[in-house]
Amino acid sequence: MTLAVLAAVVASIAYGVSTIMQAVATRRTAGLAVVRQPLVIAAFAVDVLAWLLSLVALHRLPLFVVQAIIASSLVVVVVLARVVLGTRMRPVDRVAVVVVVAALVVLSLAGGDQPAVTPPDGFVPTMLVVSVVLAGAFAAAYRHGPPLLLATIAGLGYSAAAIAARAAHASGGLVDTVLQPLVLVIVVTGVVAALAYLRALERGPVGAAAATVSVLEVVVPGIVGMVVLGDVVRHGWDVAAVVGIAAALAGCIALATSPANAAAEAVSPRT
Repeated sequence: MTLAVLAAVVASIAYGVSTIMQAVATRRTAGLAVVRQPLVIAAFAVDVLAWLLSLVALHRLPLFVVQAIIASSLVVVVVLARVVLGTRMRPVDRVAVVVVVAALVVLSLAGGDQPAVTPPDGFVPTMLVVSVVLAGAFAAAYRHGPPLLLATIAGLGYSAAAIAARAAHASGGLVDTVLQPLVLVIVVTGVVAALAYLRALERGPVGAAAATVSVLEVVVPGIVGMVVLGDVVRHGWDVAAVVGIAAALAGCIALATSPANAAAEAVSPRT
């Protein structure tokens, strides 16, 4: 369990670091030229590392724990944006950082070590259909879709990728995950989520998009994990888990509206 929690925490930190790296790179150049920046290439590598670490975490921890930790990458973004980009932290941001960290400690204890169980019949075909529907929804909404719709598609895409990754571990380890049909769901929904999020940032406020994605990628996988994939809360920790999730979400929403998060994320559409 300790290794899985550590993997999730490092993945969250890596996602936050990657965001700042891309923000710094886009301040040095604009347009498509930014993708040739060494810092952007390195950021993509960090993203891949973070994703692999999240798979390690999903092998032993319930979805509601892992996704809450991953969503807390907003803490890293806000703190590093203050140091690297010179943005300001509001008093509420400092409180939110403390609240999120405390909530994650509670959730880690409430979840405990839980290897994934075999998903029910029809789960894989259903997830394949979900990936097709999300891809189609993104294609339809790309040109004229409202920012909230695009952010919702992004949040659901990240959720589907996490759910598929959690279920894919049921019959083996990391190698087995790569060889299972669910890997297609992970790839398709992950790509759709990333592109939809960038488009949402391009068309609307950063805070609203980040908050929408944060809430969906915690709540949806958490519910599916408990209802479908056998995730459970440790005996006697039900109230603590609910309070922890609510506190983590509240903190993430506050950080999503932070000027520091806006400064880091708002530059992304220029790529």
